[in-house]
Amino acid sequence: MYAILETGGKQVKVAVGDKIYVEKIDAEAGKEITLDHVLYVGGEKAQVGTPFVKGASVVAKVEKQGLSPKLTVYKYKAKTNERKKIGHRQPYTCLVVKAINA
Repeated sequence: MYAILETGGKQVKVAVGDKIYVEKIDAEAGKEITLDHVLYVGGEKAQVGTPFVKGASVVAKVEKQGLSPKLTVYKYKAKTNERKKIGHRQPYTCLVVKAINA
């Protein structure tokens, strides 16, 4: 059984036991959260939502909060001697899927 859910503006395909990295969710490490924006539930009997499947949810445990590797961005404008170096680290949440409720 698997599900396609929406979190952080992105769609993610998950199954029980999967470890996924999503946009930062405001929850402490070790807590269980319920994601109820389920778009599709697959298995013996598939369910398609319009846009979400009613009554379907995914239970996941927050494994850790973290920051992705640093991206370095250079900005440059010709002829004006304008140069800028910017670094960015996107925050993320690591989730372990515990159950899919359909």
